[in-house]
Amino acid sequence: MSLAKARQQAAPLDRTTPKARIYAMLDTDGDGVASRHDYFVRIERAQQATGRTDDDPMVVAARTTGERAWAAMDSNNDGVMTFDEYASWVDAEKFDTICKFALGALFDLADADQDGSLHRSEFTMLRQALGNRADNADAAFEALDADGDGRVSRDEYLASIRAYVTGDDSPMGEALY
Repeated sequence: MSLAKARQQAAPLDRTTPKARIYAMLDTDGDGVASRHDYFVRIERAQQATGRTDDDPMVVAARTTGERAWAAMDSNNDGVMTFDEYASWVDAEKFDTICKFALGALFDLADADQDGSLHRSEFTMLRQALGNRADNADAAFEALDADGDGRVSRDEYLASIRAYVTGDDSPMGEALY
């Protein structure tokens, strides 16, 4: 499919749904379609924000799982993913078998001390690298840090994203988008 034709099919009619909000974040350059470049620039931003090198195992893992996720999302292998492609593709099963690993690798990339949790600064840095505003990331951190210990675990983080994607209650998702 040509990029022009993809752009015509790209924008969701209702931009307030979780899938539409996530898709808008995936379209990092705002041109109406999520391209391969859009998807991978998010990993590059996270790498730059953490100061990790290209050969760092966490960067390699993020890229590898990102490649798997992109290949699954861009099923026709044309280098762009329209909103319709994304909306018909993403669901609980895809999250559990594909997205969880890509998002988990990004979480691990941001987890500087590798303790399985993100402190507020790590969380905010990651979410900004992925395309969220800092104030939204701060509110999302508050929503996830229910016990007030100043940390968000990997499991809490992934469960909240899964809930948002699949239409379940997700205070973090509501705060981020």
